[in-house]
Amino acid sequence: MNQITLHKGDLPEGLDLGPVIAVDTEAMGLNPLRDNLTLVQISAGDGKAHIVQLSRDYDCPNLKALMTDPKVLKIFHFARFDVVMMKRWMGITCAPIWCTKIASRLARTYTDKHGLKDVAREVAGVDMSKAQQSSDWGQDKLTDAQIQYAASDVLYLHQIKAGLEAMLEREGRRELAEACFAFLPVRADLDLAGWPDEDIFAHS
Repeated sequence: MNQITLHKGDLPEGLDLGPVIAVDTEAMGLNPLRDNLTLVQISAGDGKAHIVQLSRDYDCPNLKALMTDPKVLKIFHFARFDVVMMKRWMGITCAPIWCTKIASRLARTYTDKHGLKDVAREVAGVDMSKAQQSSDWGQDKLTDAQIQYAASDVLYLHQIKAGLEAMLEREGRRELAEACFAFLPVRADLDLAGWPDEDIFAHS
């Protein structure tokens, strides 16, 4: 637990996590219009994790400044969900973004297994437990198991990004991936505006 720091409400003033951070979120469910955002987890890729347990008024200026800082790249796995939750509940547009799930879909075309557990195992050689994935993330006192689970989702994203980035470069798909990452804030706006499932690019 000494590598995990739990913050109540916001990040501390002046915390410098460097130019590339890994980010994940936890919420009360998967519906951004209904289910509150409860946690934001961050790692600088140094084996340490910072977990912000959000208050329901989302008064977290330091966290918001970090998530919108154009000089800090944010690595996510399935960024679409995290970005839409931050837009809905924190009122911010998170950018710039690097999504390991999109990168996996573009680079690992030999498989349909693009969940974090599968990608981490192949790309980073890490076995991750997802036992706490469905639990009460809104309770005031989180369990040690929840805290460890939340931290694990960000501790390996830098390593996964490096592996997938090399694959994208090798396959000539890096620029395509970067264009997809840049579109994610618009994808979040579409989700919140009522087009979460419809393919607006489809013919019919």
